[in-house]
Amino acid sequence: MTAPTPTPAGPAAAPAPAAAPWPRRVLAQASFEARAVLRNGEQLLLTLVLPVLALVVLARTDVVDLGTADRLERLGLVAPGALALAVLSTAFTSQAIATGFDRRWGVLRLLATTPLGRGGLLAGKALAVLAVEVVQVAVLGGVALALGWQPDPRGIPAALAVLVLGTAAFVALALVVAGTLRAEAVLAVANLIWVLLAAGGGALLPLEVLPDGAAGVVALLPSGALGEGLRTALTTGAFPLGPALVLLAWTAAGCALAARFFRWD
Repeated sequence: MTAPTPTPAGPAAAPAPAAAPWPRRVLAQASFEARAVLRNGEQLLLTLVLPVLALVVLARTDVVDLGTADRLERLGLVAPGALALAVLSTAFTSQAIATGFDRRWGVLRLLATTPLGRGGLLAGKALAVLAVEVVQVAVLGGVALALGWQPDPRGIPAALAVLVLGTAAFVALALVVAGTLRAEAVLAVANLIWVLLAAGGGALLPLEVLPDGAAGVVALLPSGALGEGLRTALTTGAFPLGPALVLLAWTAAGCALAARFFRWD
């Protein structure tokens, strides 16, 4: 029995490319998601156009009685509310709808199996929300300042802290909705909640203009706490401890519910 003829050795297989460092993967995902929001006409309508329209209409007209006829006082009440509405739009409604449809199409399950991983995907989404909010604050703040807004500069650090807390609370709640309902239901529920909280949830309008007996309940909602926290910080310069605690409680509850009930497919 003769020995088999040796087969000529082929070229060595190229080593698999190494995954990019985790921070770079997260930044790439955040950049993709932020650009997707800013390039989408419907998303821009929700996140920028409607808050700007609400700011201008409420500040320059008497369509809603804010308890004062002074234009600067009205602007001082409305500008923080427009910022709160922008956070509600981006951190809750936009994020819930995008995540719900990503889940339906299998995008979440696919990305969770890549080197990005579940943690990287969630971190990328959070960074994308913050990036869009930077644009919103710049645009809305610029429009408000052009209209004559004079916020208390001492309250800017407190306002930023409240914005971050509000963002965390609404993103957590968005994941609860997106991770438990069908995509079509997420679309309906997220838009309905946006309308209800924008109209009477204390985000856009101060608690004082709401019907008697409603202010105490609305103050405990994340929208009411965010709106009142921003108004307190930017009007008086004080840190809004009560609203901050309410937002912390909603963040903790939302994270617990999302960790328990969120489904990736």
